[in-house]
Formats: sequence, structure tokens, C-alpha cells
Amino acid sequence: MENNKKVSKAVIKRLPRYYRYLGELLKSGIERISSGELSKRMHVTASQIRQDLNNFGGFGQQGYGYNVKYLHDEIGAILGLDTSKNIVIIGAGNLGNALSNYPGFGKYSFNILALFDSDPSKKDSNRPVPVLMIDEIDKFFEEHHVDIAAITVPKAYAISTAQKVVSLGVKAIWNFAQVDLNEYLPEDVIVQNVHLAESLMQLSYNIKASHLKK
Repeated sequence: MENNKKVSKAVIKRLPRYYRYLGELLKSGIERISSGELSKRMHVTASQIRQDLNNFGGFGQQGYGYNVKYLHDEIGAILGLDTSKNIVIIGAGNLGNALSNYPGFGKYSFNILALFDSDPSKKDSNRPVPVLMIDEIDKFFEEHHVDIAAITVPKAYAISTAQKVVSLGVKAIWNFAQVDLNEYLPEDVIVQNVHLAESLMQLSYNIKASHLKK
């Protein structure tokens, strides 16, 4: 569904949760669900669900609720999951390898094409996701269309690495390095910064806050 309305980051952050929960409902054989029933499962108010979905047209029918498969498919299309996207990972360390071995990406139409690293001892072209050398990246990009580059290199190399893949035509960066890359890249490049330590600190805060309530 086409929509030119400016959607808040909070709504966008919740869309993958809707998609995941609706997928679980489909597996359970549930064909329709009300916003109230969905709210109990997701721990989001029914009003919030309706407001979120109204950003894209609503999808529900009064007295009927939501058709689970239709809503699941529509949210998938909104998230761009109806088209496959090719990813390369720059940095074949522990995190890069863990990402390349995650089996769930294919389910969402994400294809990991290759990892790149500067350490010759890591080169392995025979793996399901090959590890190539960074000096092979120009030729690889000439031969393959790449939509997303995941950056898992140390902080000191993150900026130059991101600038390199952008120069090769990448317009989306999934950044795991501990530096925000937005200010170092053109405005038309989309950057998703993933700060694992910040997420863990938020969890630590919530643990402390829950103890204070007791």
C-alpha cells in the first residue's frame, strides 16, 4: 500500500513486532483477530495498534477485526520484505561470522552474499557464505548487486570502510561499529546504527528500576 505520510520512528520500530506476531498467528491457524486480542499478545494497547496501522490505511473492519494473512502480507510489503535484498558483511570476526550463520535472514528475503576481511588466514571461498579479501571487493561489486553492507569491523576502520562501500554504490549501511556513521556519509545513504552495549545498558537500567519498585 502506497503511503506518503511521515511515519514516526516509534511506529516503524513496532512494525517488525506486528509482522512477527502475525506470522506466529498464521502458523497457529488463526485467520482473524481483533485489536484487543492482538494487544493482549503484544502488550501494546488496542488503541496504539489502531493508531499505528491507521498510518497506512487501517486494514481492519469494525465488528470483524483484522484478516491475519492479509495484514501480515501488507505489513511485510510496507517493510519491503516482498523484495529480496543482497547483503555483504565487512569484517569476518566473531560478530560477522555469527551474522553470516544466522538462518533466519532468508525467511525475510535477506541474502548474505559474502564476508570481506583483510586477514588472509580467514579467506575461504568454499563456505556457504564465502570469506573474501577486502582487495577483491571492487570486482565483487562489479559482478553482484549489493543493497546493504553490514559493518562489523573495529571502530578505527568503520568510517573508511563505510565510505568505501558507499563509493561502490551501496545506499544502506547496517553498522555494528561503535561510531555513528551518519555524519561521515552522504545524506542519501541510510544508516542503521546497532549499539549492542547501549541495548545491554538499557536492560541493566530496567533491572535496577524493577528492583527499586519492590
